[in-house]
Amino acid sequence: MIHLATVFSGIGAVEHALTRLGIEKDIVFACDNGERKLKTKYSQIEDETRNMNNADRNNYIKNLYDRESGKNYVEETYKANYEMQESVFFQDAKLLDGYEYEGKVDLFVGGSPCQSFSIMGKRKGLDEARGTLFYEYARLVSEIKPKVFIYENVTGMLNHDGGQTWKVISDIFDDLGYCWKYWVLNAKDYGLPQNRRRIFVVGFQKQYESLFLKLSEPPKQKLNSVLSDYLEQDIPNKYYLPEKGFNRVTDPGQKKHVALNGKIARCQVACQQYNWFGDMRFESYIPKRLEEDQRIFKGTFDGVRGVTRCLTPRECLRLMGFDDSFKIIVPDQHMYRQVGNSIAVNVLMEVLKSIINTGIFEED
Repeated sequence: MIHLATVFSGIGAVEHALTRLGIEKDIVFACDNGERKLKTKYSQIEDETRNMNNADRNNYIKNLYDRESGKNYVEETYKANYEMQESVFFQDAKLLDGYEYEGKVDLFVGGSPCQSFSIMGKRKGLDEARGTLFYEYARLVSEIKPKVFIYENVTGMLNHDGGQTWKVISDIFDDLGYCWKYWVLNAKDYGLPQNRRRIFVVGFQKQYESLFLKLSEPPKQKLNSVLSDYLEQDIPNKYYLPEKGFNRVTDPGQKKHVALNGKIARCQVACQQYNWFGDMRFESYIPKRLEEDQRIFKGTFDGVRGVTRCLTPRECLRLMGFDDSFKIIVPDQHMYRQVGNSIAVNVLMEVLKSIINTGIFEED
């Protein structure tokens, strides 16, 4: 049984990875604000919640978010797919007190959204990162003291601000009291036909240094599938494009933004499928229901008559390694964003295997 906690939890990629691996988990807590923003200043919230515990503070914040920003669709998706206590899904990492969970977490996982780190550079450790969401992740590691942490982010972090950002982040990881290393891993090297390169930082508490020395980078795998292997059958009419969309996705001048009938998917991002962006499909077979739908444009591409369409949310989930047991309960516009903001499950599975093989979770 792995006692798991996550922040910037999204739709639970590491939770799904553990499920696919058949490893039992106890979700100690999860935390995600669903990309919502508050109008109330954090200084005011901190003043009003200063003496509250996590549970009371979270109730206060949840009511505030609901009033000022509406529903948390990420929370809806997460809770529909994973068993957890209702009270331990937190709304905001900035307002979470990690000390309440000190010593109670085996594995702590998060990938803070990208923010500008240009304020860094004076080698002041964790204080230097204050005001960034990376600070919140590092702060929680220092407070919770999990056995193992995994931090994921875009590779641009490595060369941001001439490499100074990564230098500061590295110094902070050093100061946390962990042995750590990072790998740059691509989803297409781990069984998914998607070109998605990400940094994965793995840290062990220093008392487990002997086990950390056994930690090895997951070996690459030969890719034995293509994007078309992940497609659904009998796609609903709503995913097919009108004339404007057809012309855009078949325009050679749009190749920077659109990949039509690619074998390996572009990196899925939060804006995947919006304004016909990302991977699209051209189909020459036009069943009667599509032929009779006046909204759907039938045009010619490379001399062949056909129709074009977006990928469905289920197809996007498959390309991120989520199997079809994963429940879709939110509108498409939210599901696309949630998938694009997630972590490739297959990659996490291999990272987890490397960690587990050290024996770290067998230690008391």
